[in-house]
Amino acid sequence: MATKTDKVGEGASVSRDDIESKLREIRGDVDELGESTRSVAGVVVVGVVVAVIALTYFLGKRKGKKKTTVVELRRV
Repeated sequence: MATKTDKVGEGASVSRDDIESKLREIRGDVDELGESTRSVAGVVVVGVVVAVIALTYFLGKRKGKKKTTVVELRRV
């Protein structure tokens, strides 16, 4: 069975409608892939932001405990 590209090689012509329909088909596939990628990327970005905030919080909390000054008051 010959495909459209085989027919072109044999001297058949490709119309503007053929090209437009193929480009629409390709664009539909790309749009579907783009939508799924955007949703995954959004989840990843949110996860990274939450992880950075949590890490900053816990490191700051630890640093605050390490260098706490203790003041002792003695009555004479």
